[in-house]
Amino acid sequence: MFWSLVKIVLFIAAIAALALGAGYLAETGGGVRIAFGGVEFNLGPLQAVIVALVLIFAIWLMFKLLGLVGAVVRFLSGDETALSRYFDRSRERRGFEALAEGLTALASGEGRLAMAKAAKAEKYLRRPDLTNLIAAQAAEISGDRRKAAEIYKRLLADERTRFVGIRGLMKQKLEEGDTDIAMKLAERAFALKPRHRETGDILLRLQAEHEDWKGARKTLSAKLRHGALPRDVYKRRDAVLALSEAREVIRKGNTIEAREAAIEANRLSPDLVPAAVMAAQTYVADGKPRLATRILKKAWAAQPHPDLAAAFAGIIPDEAPQERLKRFQLLTKLNPEHPETRMLLAELHIAAGEFAEARRALGDLVEKEPTARVLALMAAIERGEGSDDAVVRGWLAKAVSAPRGPQWVCENCHGVHADWAPVCSQCGGFDTLAWKTPPDSGAALPASTAMLPLIVGQKEEQAEAEGEGPEEEAGPEPGEPRPPHADTSPRPEEWEREI
Repeated sequence: MFWSLVKIVLFIAAIAALALGAGYLAETGGGVRIAFGGVEFNLGPLQAVIVALVLIFAIWLMFKLLGLVGAVVRFLSGDETALSRYFDRSRERRGFEALAEGLTALASGEGRLAMAKAAKAEKYLRRPDLTNLIAAQAAEISGDRRKAAEIYKRLLADERTRFVGIRGLMKQKLEEGDTDIAMKLAERAFALKPRHRETGDILLRLQAEHEDWKGARKTLSAKLRHGALPRDVYKRRDAVLALSEAREVIRKGNTIEAREAAIEANRLSPDLVPAAVMAAQTYVADGKPRLATRILKKAWAAQPHPDLAAAFAGIIPDEAPQERLKRFQLLTKLNPEHPETRMLLAELHIAAGEFAEARRALGDLVEKEPTARVLALMAAIERGEGSDDAVVRGWLAKAVSAPRGPQWVCENCHGVHADWAPVCSQCGGFDTLAWKTPPDSGAALPASTAMLPLIVGQKEEQAEAEGEGPEEEAGPEPGEPRPPHADTSPRPEEWEREI
């Protein structure tokens, strides 16, 4: 800006000086005499001004020609000049045009065309940090995994593209099923960009699959520290990892460390059912039943679960049914309308021989939520109240094909699991198992409907084969001995044990 102002001022000063000189010559009325080599020129005032201007222009033109010659010499010697900048701008324009065409081809799924445009852009731009990215993605689309791997390895050499190269190789190893190398690559990628959410999630999942619980907890802490994870989610997942670590320690035989880990997991997430169960069991083993009771009550208030009831029963394993029913009021008064609480009450009353109370505890669950467990409890109630065997077998037959009810279900793939696990065995999701009713909940009784002939009995099967309905089947007269072949349903002690 300053030099532009100086140039303008000098230009105005030169014009003013020429104007003053021309005015002076006009006022004197004389002229200009030029003698050169014996030749003399007499110029008038106007002619003198014109000659001066021509001389100035000639001098300017001479300097420009000299500058052009110097620029050509510097261009030939490799120095940057206006001429080289012109050609550079031309190459850059063509390179960016090829780059834009490559991106368009990549977006439209034309892998081969995108690779060709990337090569052309590299020829003009000489920017591998840009062109290799397109080439790698184009190779992936084209199915040329070897070429893509080569380009990803080239990206490792540049600090600006190293993360992209590692991430690309990591995804290739995951697709190939090589989780060991994929986990090492994920660790390197996460170290470069700890804020990258996807890489952190992949690393956490791989560490959980390899049961590297300590490494997974470090990764989880790093995600929290860099703002890639909400605090409440962090506490829940850290509890899951602490619980998994406790299970691993138990397998190794270190019970003291396992107890500490289980208690820590329960502290981090009191509503995590497996953590509450394990923490309660550790307190019972330490002779602290009150602490175990407190943990189970808190977990039951958050989500009633059969495992919590089993752990609560394990606090005093050999107590009388009436005493157990009284002690379990600590749980049953929490969430009294929850189906799990009502089924638990029914089971306790059945064990105590109070079948009317058991029926009252179930209430309308038979109509609203007729799960296999509810119907099996109804069969036990009917048996306890002295109902006919056909009635009992009818309830058991319904239980075979009834929905199972809440189970451990993966929220990603909806896979059903018999027991809780930190990682879904079907989709590999971490901390995705929830206790809920699956979309297609079938009963998990042994052999399913294949058990019907054994439960219902051969007599009904024979009657249906002869065209008679089950309701037309008349039972034996009171006091008449029942034919041994007419009833193959489980004996009372057998089905009570099964229920």
